[in-house]
Amino acid sequence: MFPVQRLNHAVLYVRDADRAAAFYEEAFGFEVVERISGVAVFLRAQGTANHHDLGLFSIGPNAPGPERGRVGLYHLAWEVPTIQDLALARETLGRMGALVGQSDHGATKSLYARDPDGNEFEVMWMVPRDDWGEYEHRGVTEPLDLDAALVRWG
Repeated sequence: MFPVQRLNHAVLYVRDADRAAAFYEEAFGFEVVERISGVAVFLRAQGTANHHDLGLFSIGPNAPGPERGRVGLYHLAWEVPTIQDLALARETLGRMGALVGQSDHGATKSLYARDPDGNEFEVMWMVPRDDWGEYEHRGVTEPLDLDAALVRWG
């Protein structure tokens, strides 16, 4: 067994790395670290200590998209620092037409969205540990009441 500190970055195959990068720049404010024309784009989140947080590799316009129920990655989860940031994410992703779901998981409040290639991702806010209560050893999927969460933790 060996220790893992955290997930450092994710790499996705996409139809067009430049198009996907533009989506992540608009949605998350990621900055381009390196662009290899027609091949790949590497992006970094604001305030991260990572060299890059997301790598995107172009595989062509006719590549099949992800399919639910197949072996492979289901989604990535990007954590935001405040509940207000989650509300901003909901507004941004909704405006972009990317938002596909919202859930309350007890210890986290989560939004689900898809990038232009259909790769699903989660944007989540972690409830303060002292407020986990019954969710310390339990996970749920319930409807998200973001307005109530903003009142409680905003």
